[in-house]
Amino acid sequence: MAFVTALKCRECGRQYPLDPIHACEWCFGPLEVSYDYEGMNGVVTRTSIERGPRSIWRYKDLLPVLTDNVVDINAGFTPLLRADRLAKTLGLKELYIKNDCVNPTYSFKDRVVAVASSRARELGFDVLACASTGNLAGSVAAHAARAGMEAYIFIPADLEQGKIIGAAIYGPTLVAVEGSYDQVNRLCSELADRYRWAFVNINVRPYYAEGSKTLGYEVAEQLGWRAPDYAVVPLASGSMFTKIWKGLNEFHQLGLIDSVPTHMMATQALGCSPIVTAYAAGTLNVKPVKPNTIAKSLAIGNPADGYYALKAIQESNGAAAAVTDDEVVEGMMLLAETEGVFAETAGGVTVAGLRRLIQAGAVDPNGLTVAFITGNGLKTQEAVADKVTAPLHIRPTLADFEAAIAARRGLSAPALV
Repeated sequence: MAFVTALKCRECGRQYPLDPIHACEWCFGPLEVSYDYEGMNGVVTRTSIERGPRSIWRYKDLLPVLTDNVVDINAGFTPLLRADRLAKTLGLKELYIKNDCVNPTYSFKDRVVAVASSRARELGFDVLACASTGNLAGSVAAHAARAGMEAYIFIPADLEQGKIIGAAIYGPTLVAVEGSYDQVNRLCSELADRYRWAFVNINVRPYYAEGSKTLGYEVAEQLGWRAPDYAVVPLASGSMFTKIWKGLNEFHQLGLIDSVPTHMMATQALGCSPIVTAYAAGTLNVKPVKPNTIAKSLAIGNPADGYYALKAIQESNGAAAAVTDDEVVEGMMLLAETEGVFAETAGGVTVAGLRRLIQAGAVDPNGLTVAFITGNGLKTQEAVADKVTAPLHIRPTLADFEAAIAARRGLSAPALV
């Protein structure tokens, strides 16, 4: 059943039909999907969800898709890993990693694009498009290929090579723009007015954004139908952050979890941290910045949902922290070395940001914490290429091997113990 009812302005509350629009004509506020929660009662249950597929579509009744004809590459229901070794290093009692590195195109963007592409096809679009900092590019291209749609992908020209190839393999029209993501996004806004294309993060953004709620749903379900005490999330536009918060509260509203004690904890790279800067200044007004960070997937200088992310921090009694690029790399390596998860730079922001939040006393070491790891490290190998230990080069002899090991260990003579 479809319980989606309308698009509603987040500012003035005016309602609109379920069309490809994203801004209020009256006050220019952003539109958000609204639902018939009363109709869901007794229909959306723990049992009905558990019977569903092991993907985001187990939550289909809570998503803005009207038919069963979804674009599905099996996004979602990714592992929630108990991270005891990382927890010990950071001084936490109970820490989990929500590992979205293992989605089909190796990032959480598969969640939002699955919803956006499905709704775009329902609305009669033949072309899927996006402005992307990298991960979205690969996901849009993959979903378009799966759906038999044409794809136009717009990216900053200095994007990591792994992300460019990761999108190009699906055969889209890939356009590298000389400029920042914010400039790419402005261009795409003009193109969305000119062409009848479904830009997933522009004219169908209200539907697209709802896909991130499934992160909150999954974590609550995987924790045994409870919300965590702390949710540590990297921020770019701020949309995912706000939707995780929305998803947890929807579960509570429907009686699927007892309460939402969750403190929403925001992390950004210092070289692009307009939301954290506003938080530190005690204001809800986000001032745009020019990004300068290795965490390119988070490099949005004018975040569309910055105000709402700050509201979520405020409502949840959360906090925020920014980290340097050196800390980003340290976070990536720490996660890999303790838990065997190779995350992209955004994951380094999450881990390093969590460490800062703990040091600041914002996270209770005895609480249950979930750190959201949103993308795979194979996409941003450049960040750690000169930090990892180089391989030993030897001839194929036992003597060479033992000598090399001895030298690596700083021993005076070849020896193994």
